[in-house]
Amino acid sequence: MSRIGKKPIPLPAGVQVTWAEPTFTVTGPLGTLSRTLPGRVEIAVGDQEIRLSPQDNHRLSRSYWGLVRTLVDNMVTGVSQGFSRVLEVVGTGYKVELRGQTLVFALGYSNPVEFPLPPGITAKVEKANRVELKGADKEQLGQVAANIRGLRPPNVYKGKGVRYAGEVVRRKVGKAGGR
Repeated sequence: MSRIGKKPIPLPAGVQVTWAEPTFTVTGPLGTLSRTLPGRVEIAVGDQEIRLSPQDNHRLSRSYWGLVRTLVDNMVTGVSQGFSRVLEVVGTGYKVELRGQTLVFALGYSNPVEFPLPPGITAKVEKANRVELKGADKEQLGQVAANIRGLRPPNVYKGKGVRYAGEVVRRKVGKAGGR
């Protein structure tokens, strides 16, 4: 039995759910999210909550049960509260600024790096070294944050680069300190 799948998903006020198999659509104050869900899971939409159960006792049905519950819960949370990721730019002369819907990074390359934000993702630059990304779609937000981090991943010798807030970078000792 799936411990995650058993938990009902509470529906906050102002969130409407439409289930036309196989497409699940959630509409709320922060937008609309739609997703094609895998079969083998029955979804019962009530007034206050959503309950999920497997269609049969097959192993694949039980494995999809927890997955679908998590996907639906992320959609409901996304349109009601939203998700956010914070990135830090660490390094001498490294900075970021927001120009319209484009983030412009100075990361030690000869030219500044421009990163256009996809629709549905907003950014707020705090100081010149912190970026807060917000969006309703958790999967898209995580991918955008990973793409930004990939512009200059943290260096293990000096610690410079783009990292998630709270990320611990394990530093290596240079060649002179290894004796």
